[in-house]
Amino acid sequence: MPGDRPTMPPVRLRTEAELARDALAAPLLARAVRLARWAEPGKPVAAGGVLSAEDLRAAVELLDLAADEEGAEHVAQAWQLAVDTGLVAIQESADGDLSEGLSDDTAADGESEAPATATSGEELALITGGSPQDILDIWLDGFETVLADAAAPDLADIVDQISEGGEIDLDSIDWNPEEEAEFLDGILGNLYLLTAMDEEAAVGSVPLPALVASMVVPDDMEEPTDDILEEVSEAMVRLDDQFRLLAPTGLIDYQPVDEALIEEVDGEVRLHESDPAPRQPQDDEEDVSRYGMVRLTPLGIYAIRSRMLDAGVDAPIVGDLADKGADVLLDTLPGHPESAAHAEAELWLGRRTPDAAARELLAAARGDDEDAPLRRLTCQQTLSLVGGAAEPALREVLDDRHLGGLARVWLAEHGATDIPEPSETMVFWLTVDTLAAQLATEDDSEELRDLVRGLVDQSGGFFESVWKVDHPATADVLEAMGRLHPDKKAAKEARKAAFKARSRA
Repeated sequence: MPGDRPTMPPVRLRTEAELARDALAAPLLARAVRLARWAEPGKPVAAGGVLSAEDLRAAVELLDLAADEEGAEHVAQAWQLAVDTGLVAIQESADGDLSEGLSDDTAADGESEAPATATSGEELALITGGSPQDILDIWLDGFETVLADAAAPDLADIVDQISEGGEIDLDSIDWNPEEEAEFLDGILGNLYLLTAMDEEAAVGSVPLPALVASMVVPDDMEEPTDDILEEVSEAMVRLDDQFRLLAPTGLIDYQPVDEALIEEVDGEVRLHESDPAPRQPQDDEEDVSRYGMVRLTPLGIYAIRSRMLDAGVDAPIVGDLADKGADVLLDTLPGHPESAAHAEAELWLGRRTPDAAARELLAAARGDDEDAPLRRLTCQQTLSLVGGAAEPALREVLDDRHLGGLARVWLAEHGATDIPEPSETMVFWLTVDTLAAQLATEDDSEELRDLVRGLVDQSGGFFESVWKVDHPATADVLEAMGRLHPDKKAAKEARKAAFKARSRA
């Protein structure tokens, strides 16, 4: 059932053209494309596409990398990406000199692998002649291979296992493939959620300790135990390696953990015991940055959303509601973060004239069902973005018991004149309706407590009148006021009024 699908908050996406430019500018793909063009005439390679030592050095120079181990590693990663994504094609051959095209180490070992030839692959033509979506598909394929590599164990540990002559024991190298992939997916999912929920997170960076803690620390734990802190530290070191591998794809902007904080003890890499991950990383921004800072790029938001959609998660984007009816808009916006709801409402309004938009919103806001108060509050918030051209539509509902109150508020805010005074019944009905909507979203917040206190203090005999209001939520609102009002006498009056309202109903 569609309603059973997990739902994420909406995110803003750049256009496909902008995302494709970002993909081509990502260091790893940019290097892979240059290597594919370099190999276009044909390069002799070892079976599997391994570059010879001579070509490896030439590739390091081509990419303007340092002639050291790190430079060779960057070439190897870019070359593998080119092969994995089809930018480079490997044609295996059983003919020719068996040592031709082998790396120096392989040739020296005398292994008789059949040589092969690397040429440009079919996908290379799409880099310049394809659509933005073609480029994004190539980038996504490459990202998936790097993500799989990031979740894989350290090859050195596997080599040690093999060199001992026994079977590979995944437990002995502390690696569970499913758990590792699930943890990394969870981390990226949480980073996506933080970005969607907070506009500042979309342009700022998240401290690595806080991100790891969101996965490791139980929700009901007020203060992390030493064991949990140790688990956070271990996960941070592991994630630091994974993020370093993912950063060149363009998925994330990443400031790695300060090397001075990392030590190796008994073959295990971890954070210094004397300098553990901070318990409250927000206290000292400068210190926290030493533990790593990460941000999803616009390309990263696109990639994680694509993976979520493939997994059956409902991952909307801002603008999805622009062509939907007002009923869908009013039902959906309350679940959006404030900035996304505002942007979504503006896009929806942009597809309609002010008068038509107002009429559609007002019609969708009617009703006595449980969700109706929140629909009307959302309607009022959306109408606040509509210009004065909507005035005729608002005046038409001045006598409507559901909409007359919010219509008067809108007209007053837009400087309209000749607004008829509302009846006392309408004023109290609007008060109950507004409080019912607030209760549906704010969970006894301090702002709601202040609103309740202000209403009671400003209106003498408030409870004597409000219990008579013919609104489905009157009793529930009064019970909530009894819970929220700090004055015991007023709270008791609210509870009595709630009892009267239920008896009357």
